[in-house]
Amino acid sequence: MLLNCIIIDDEPLAVRLLEGFVAKTPKLRLLASYTDSVEAATAIKEGQAQLVFLDIQMPDLDGMELARIVPPQTRIIFTTAFKEYAFESYEVKALDFLLKPIRYSKFLTAIDKAREWFETRATTTASVQASSIFIRVDGELRQLSLDSIIYVCGMKDYVMFYVKGEHRPLITHMTMKNVEEMLPQGQFMRISRSYIVAPQHIRKVDRNDCIYIGEEVIHVTEAYQQAFQAYLAERMKS
Repeated sequence: MLLNCIIIDDEPLAVRLLEGFVAKTPKLRLLASYTDSVEAATAIKEGQAQLVFLDIQMPDLDGMELARIVPPQTRIIFTTAFKEYAFESYEVKALDFLLKPIRYSKFLTAIDKAREWFETRATTTASVQASSIFIRVDGELRQLSLDSIIYVCGMKDYVMFYVKGEHRPLITHMTMKNVEEMLPQGQFMRISRSYIVAPQHIRKVDRNDCIYIGEEVIHVTEAYQQAFQAYLAERMKS
């Protein structure tokens, strides 16, 4: 799979380093490089790039601001000298976070993540009318019926799918943001930073906003309570 990419960094030396990495990496095609973040914003909105190598600290518009205008089909690999941004980066469609000075081996690892994400997305899109998805487990693609997924739990760069008929969770390399975009909203609900559940599998909800699902008791955190309470209110009407 050929991935079109752009580079955005206000440091010319950093741009040239990444241009060199892209040039010697198979199936990567560089569309453009930008040192001006405002100019880069226009290119991002056009959505021609599947992958954006994006610095965070820049004048005018910083990387986090640019990340919020990235189209749904585009993914970001952050490139920065400031590791304190790592946690925030995974909330804005980031596939990976490369800390400067960037080594080519780390760059290749990030590209492998990107290819895996786009291949999984393409396979999922081609699957049976959103009745199933594909995830990569132990190097193989596993097809999961949406009805079989009970809940999903995130742990940094990995997620665990708890599925009917499986004795242990299926672990795959992706973020909760990726999973949230993959699963249809009508069938799944985010209830905390680390959990997405299938409401049809909820056995009960206690007075402390704890969900009993599968073998797990999961608390609905404050950021997600309003949407969850609206869901319950609607269900109690029917």
